Amino acid sequence: MSEQTKEEVLKTMFTAGAHFGYSKTRRHPSTAAYIFATKNKNDIIDLEKTEALLMKAEAFVKELAASGKNLLFVGVKPEAKKAVYEGALHVDMPYVIERWVGGAITNFPEIKKRIAKLEDLRDKKEKGGLDMYTKKERLLIDEDIARMSKNFSGLVSLKKTPDALFVIDPKREHIAVAEAKHAGIPVIALMNTDCNVKGVEYPIVANDASISSITHFVNAIAKAYKDGKMAVPEKAA
Repeated sequence: MSEQTKEEVLKTMFTAGAHFGYSKTRRHPSTAAYIFATKNKNDIIDLEKTEALLMKAEAFVKELAASGKNLLFVGVKPEAKKAVYEGALHVDMPYVIERWVGGAITNFPEIKKRIAKLEDLRDKKEKGGLDMYTKKERLLIDEDIARMSKNFSGLVSLKKTPDALFVIDPKREHIAVAEAKHAGIPVIALMNTDCNVKGVEYPIVANDASISSITHFVNAIAKAYKDGKMAVPEKAA
């Protein structure tokens, strides 16, 4: 946050529409403390409190990166896919943007086998290793590659269970959050007023339904990871 004053940070979040909560009727009781006001039956989020939550999450992410640990980005809803994909690529981290495959954490050895199969088929196709099969067989293999690519492409770089998750909308991605919790893996989550703040270690209460708001927070977390990674040589020196 050092590059911007507090006022500038709040203005940027406001411009991104981060303050828009859901209707009061959808509010989860745990988010009450983060509501600034209710206007036209819709909750307005207190961005000063959001900023404090973001700073706490950023500090954790910087420490994570400085320790050489990985962060799995998860954002399947249509509004989140592009931002999550680009944010993860920016820091060379794994991601899930299509659907959470059950067992991605709790049954990781099996997931590793599927990823290995995908990489093997891709390699064989690239090197002409599938020419020995009939046209029909190659078509079926191509369909298999396409299906596995959709599910596992973002996880290819994940050689072990993730050290932490960054999730857009933990209510929607409750299976991913539950698996992380079962494995003792901390979760950072961008969540709107319909989510349970107590369900994750690092909640960021803000609009999780608009592209501009999601992009703002994904970029902030990606930047924190990059800053943490870049700080390692300085510590060594």
